[in-house]
Amino acid sequence: MLPKEIIKKIQRIQIRTNRMVSDVFSGEYQSVFKGRGMEFDEVREYQPGDEVRDIDWNVTARMGHPYVKKFVEERELTVMLLVDASGSSRFGTRNQFKSELAAELCAVLAFSAIRNKDKVGLIIFTDTIEKFVPPGKGSRHVLRVIREILYFQPRGEKTDISLALDYLNRVTRRRTVTFLVSDFQATGYEKILRITNKRHDLIAVRTTDPREEELPPVGFVRLRDAETGGEITVDTSDPDLRERYRRGRREEKEAILKLFRSSDIDCIEVSTDKPYVTALMRFFKEREKRFR
Repeated sequence: MLPKEIIKKIQRIQIRTNRMVSDVFSGEYQSVFKGRGMEFDEVREYQPGDEVRDIDWNVTARMGHPYVKKFVEERELTVMLLVDASGSSRFGTRNQFKSELAAELCAVLAFSAIRNKDKVGLIIFTDTIEKFVPPGKGSRHVLRVIREILYFQPRGEKTDISLALDYLNRVTRRRTVTFLVSDFQATGYEKILRITNKRHDLIAVRTTDPREEELPPVGFVRLRDAETGGEITVDTSDPDLRERYRRGRREEKEAILKLFRSSDIDCIEVSTDKPYVTALMRFFKEREKRFR
């Protein structure tokens, strides 16, 4: 039985995000994603005017004359939500935790998908695969997805993005639109990120909180790593320390964004102190321009 506060939170998210989808995001989602996917249909003999790049060389070699692959437009897309539930996601100093921000943003994407008759699936991960909800349709299914993101109690504390992407590639046979929602406080996932983006339309959603970007000058404080449990005491009144911290976080962010750009992966950056609607709209508008 769900606690009353979780039920109320789900209801608030449902009402708020449904209104956003109706007023703003449904048309944007459809213009960006619908009709973008192509799936294999059959092979047939080559005909004058066919694209050379569509030739199936294996079948051609067996049959002794050219055959081409025929594709049809996908009428139904599958949206996969890969949500990081590690210890660092349960942090927030402004309006909400990063995990709550992730849940609400995922709700908007999920309701946009089902309004366009697409399927939605969920993978919750830490340094293990915590939960897999197979793709499905309908409002009840989306509410289950939101409930899992908000209420699920993970076993792990650390982050393994490579594990999550490898699992996605094993459980999904068809191409999907995948939103990877994380603060990306992890390493060693660069190769599998690029491989996954070739198989799927992979979009990174980076969640942040202002206090992760810079330290306030409040004297001695004890900082705890939410994923490793390690603790350290620092003097935040030291301007050199604050500057080193700020510079380190900035360099870390730049490295992550550089990786996304070099891998041809779109990134949506959202923060607990700013409306995510602005970031989502910017993402949809920029994508729509590229597809014109």
